[in-house]
Amino acid sequence: MSGEISRADLLARQFEAERPHLRSVAYRMLGSVAEAEDAVQEAWLKLSRTDVAEVRNLGAWLTTVVGRVCLDQLRSRSSRREDPLPEPEGQVRLPDPVVSGLATSDPVHGILVADSVGIALMVVLETLSPAERLAFVLHDMFDVPFDGIAEVLGRTSASTRQLASRARRRVRGATPAADTEDSRKRAVVEAFLTAARGGDFDALLAVLDPEVLARSDGGTLVPGVLRRGAADVAAQAVTFARFAAEARLVLVNGSPGVVSFAGGRALSVMSFTIHDGRITGLDILTDPTRLAALGLTG
Repeated sequence: MSGEISRADLLARQFEAERPHLRSVAYRMLGSVAEAEDAVQEAWLKLSRTDVAEVRNLGAWLTTVVGRVCLDQLRSRSSRREDPLPEPEGQVRLPDPVVSGLATSDPVHGILVADSVGIALMVVLETLSPAERLAFVLHDMFDVPFDGIAEVLGRTSASTRQLASRARRRVRGATPAADTEDSRKRAVVEAFLTAARGGDFDALLAVLDPEVLARSDGGTLVPGVLRRGAADVAAQAVTFARFAAEARLVLVNGSPGVVSFAGGRALSVMSFTIHDGRITGLDILTDPTRLAALGLTG
């Protein structure tokens, strides 16, 4: 009996060592922190019921298990969706942001921060088919061989390679160009925040690209809104700043962003795409239910 308990404890420790990696895989597949955690937990349940004595690489085995769970969830989403997938310029449901630099009651966020990808890229991943997303995420982001992905998809390695190639082209074509220097991005976000707080319309126009695209997701009761153009986006920024008693500079998916509060409650999380020193894209989550789930406190 003691030997069996010892093996179970060893398996549990091995799984916990893999948990951060598995969360990252699931988050990139699903764009939801809660659903990612559920997928990882389902992988643990499968592991606890499986004889893995013949498994040579437990981490790789668990990665494909999580991939399969996420694929099923994505396919279930597609079957429930009444409307077709949004066009690149259409309304989109923003993925859960991973916020750091604030107190949070959710420890999962802290684990994801170190390995996060930008919201803009996560939005593009939402436009891929479930099979394309799996092939791209597992191969291009986590170096899973095509043979292993093919088993999950029930396809040949050649067709899986084609899926990843097609997804890669779509991601490259749709992902906006962006500056990479954090200090430069932070300065731009600070300038935007200062101008919005002060109602300085001209200063906002100076920091916004003329063709800036802003996407906001207010949840099921407030359909997402698209705004294009510096004047429209600047006007909305000034209006929204009046309702926010406090706005804090944070990291959103590893890049400078802003969380706005009123009465101690988070009103929005803003993620920025910045190119050549100007804001070319804003992704704004205002869904009160999802914001509450993030556990952010001012």
